[in-house]
Order: sequence, then structure tokens, then C-alpha cells
Amino acid sequence: MTTSHLDLTDPAFVADPYPALAELRATGDLLWHEPSGRWLATTHAAVTRVLRDRSFGRLWTDHEPADVMEPFNTLHRNQLMENEPPEHTRMRRLLQGAFGRGHVERLRPGIESLASEMVARLVPGSDLLADFAEPFPVFVIADLLGFPRVDHVLLRDWSQAIVHMYESDVDQATRAAAVRASTDFAAYVRDIVEHRRSHPGDDLVTDLIAARDAGDAKLSDDELVATVVLLLNAGHEASVNTFGNGLVALLGHPEQERRVRSGEVDVATALEELIRFDAPLQLFERTATADVEVMGTPVRAGQVVACLMGSANRDAGAFDDADGFDVARDPNPHVGFGMGLHFCLGAPLARLELQISLRTLLDRFGEIEVTAAPRRPTWVLRGYESLVCDLSVTG
Repeated sequence: MTTSHLDLTDPAFVADPYPALAELRATGDLLWHEPSGRWLATTHAAVTRVLRDRSFGRLWTDHEPADVMEPFNTLHRNQLMENEPPEHTRMRRLLQGAFGRGHVERLRPGIESLASEMVARLVPGSDLLADFAEPFPVFVIADLLGFPRVDHVLLRDWSQAIVHMYESDVDQATRAAAVRASTDFAAYVRDIVEHRRSHPGDDLVTDLIAARDAGDAKLSDDELVATVVLLLNAGHEASVNTFGNGLVALLGHPEQERRVRSGEVDVATALEELIRFDAPLQLFERTATADVEVMGTPVRAGQVVACLMGSANRDAGAFDDADGFDVARDPNPHVGFGMGLHFCLGAPLARLELQISLRTLLDRFGEIEVTAAPRRPTWVLRGYESLVCDLSVTG
């Protein structure tokens, strides 16, 4: 089955993709999208099948012209997310300890303290993204890596320039900005790495260097740099967009907000619905490494399947009242952090950050009213440009 009418760059689709995604799901589990030359997995069953099936891999292809795009290509060619076993296994094993649930839980006191300090500085008319949600996860991951917090604006700007490449039909200016950011970001990380070689610290970069220099070559120099850049990019973008999308959804449903504020529904449970309802990552690609059948549709080796994560999260076949917003939803089998081999390594840290930031914000302010919330002109990474709010301090 094919679909040729859907324009993934149409401003109306970007503003609200969910009606069009519902039409796609009603048409079929797996649809051929002629404009992009790839399959679209539309339903929860199809998306989870592709993400779990080892017949599909995350296969990197360099952007062209390769000589111009090399700084961007190098960062992606050597990172965890763009590799399959055995490279993926080797890199992920090295990082698992730092992002395991037990280690992450030990970070809680420091993250709670940081959140309280930052929320206390918010005033009526604050932009909750620029003043809180954007710097907060950058500070957390910078502390983990041993990077100076004062560089958070540089890190954020580089990250945003790089991830804009993940959208459909990027223009030449976006490509040029991504190359510049990749060059500058990589140079920054290499300088940090060189400093840590002679001045070890209690941080993840020092641990990665120790593993790299132990003689077993667990990470090449390029892999070390690419890994650090990935951790900063992923740790920042997903958290910011989840916070913004989720908070707007919560505030737009006052009865659901009341249930969280009162403690009737705990923040950890509510967070899963915030992730599901308006997915921060709408699309994740996988490539067939062999001929395979998905939901009765044959997919040839080399063909790409775009898993529509936001569509899967609104599938009535997997969720009761799928378009409704229910903070007490349980179970909640959303695919917000992916699934299978490429399940988000940083999910425990992201969940902890978001639970703490949301709880701290609601405890501090008895009333939060959104006065301006322009959307970003992007769809794959769905979020807001800003979130300006009137705030009333509790008590």
C-alpha cells in the first residue's frame, strides 16, 4: 500500500500531525511513502515490531558531498546510535554503568538541589524553556561529563544546529550550520579530553579516557569524541521537548493537573503520559538488512522504515482513549524512549530529571498560565521555541 499525498514538511502537518497520522493508521500498518522513498510504520504493533526485529539495523550513510560534510559525518559514523553490534555492543557496555538505574538514583540529591535553585529564580513572565528546561539538563549532563556549566549556551547552540539535520528536506544553510557546529563541538570536546588526560577528575570523560588508554582500545579517539557529543545532544534535546510538550498538555487539562498537584497521581506515573501524548521524537529510522515481512508487507533488504513514534503512541489498538490525556494511565506502553537494541540508554536519567523538574515547578507555583508558546518549525524533533508563563508562588 502506498501514500503519496502526505507532505512531512507542510506547516499544517508540523503544527498538528495527529489528524494526518490517524488517517495513515486507518489506511495500514506499513505504507510506502513515495516522496521520501521509504516505508512508514504507522501503528503501535508495526513500530514495535520493526524496533525489536534484528532484521532491521541502524545503518549510517554519509551525507554528501562527503568532503564538505565530513565533520558532521564523523560524529555520527562513530557514535552509539548509528551503529549495530559488535560496535554498538562494545560502546554501549562501556556507558551502561554511568546510566544504570542505581547510579542515576545516586545523582538525585544534586539534581533536586539544582532544580530548586533554578526554579527559585523564575519570575512572572519567565520563559520556562530558556530560563529552566533548556539549561537544566545541560547542567546535569555537563556535571556528569565534567564540563563547565558556564558553557551551556555554546553546548545548546551546537546541539540544536546538529539535530536540525534530522528533519526532512533540510536546506543548505542548515547543512552549513551543522558542519560548523560539528567542527566546533568536536574541537571543544577534544580540548576537554586532552585536559582530562593530564588532570583526571571524578567524571565520565575521565572514566572513558581510562578505558580508552587501558590498552584494550574500547573506544577510538573519534568514538570518544562522538560519544560525548551524542550524550550532550540526546540528553538535552529530548528532555527539553518532553518538558515543554508535556507541561503544555498538563496545563491544558486542568482536572489532570489537579490530580498531579494533589498527589492523587504521582509524578512518575504522570510523566509517562506526558511523554506519550505529544512525543518529542516523532520518527526513528531503521534499515532492513535482509528481506523481511512486517505485518504482512514484504520489505526488501536496503529499504528504510520510518517508525512514526507519535503515531504509535496515539494508536487505539494499544491505548484506550488514545487521543485522551490521562495522567493515571497504567499500563502505558509508549515508545517515547524507543525499544529493542536502541532503547534510549539515558532513559533512567531523563526520567529522573523530568520527574524532579516537574514536581519542583508545581510545588513552587500554585498557578502556571501559558501566555506564549510558539512551536518550533520542526516535526521529527517536536517541541516549542519558547514557553512564556505567568507564575503565582504557592503560599
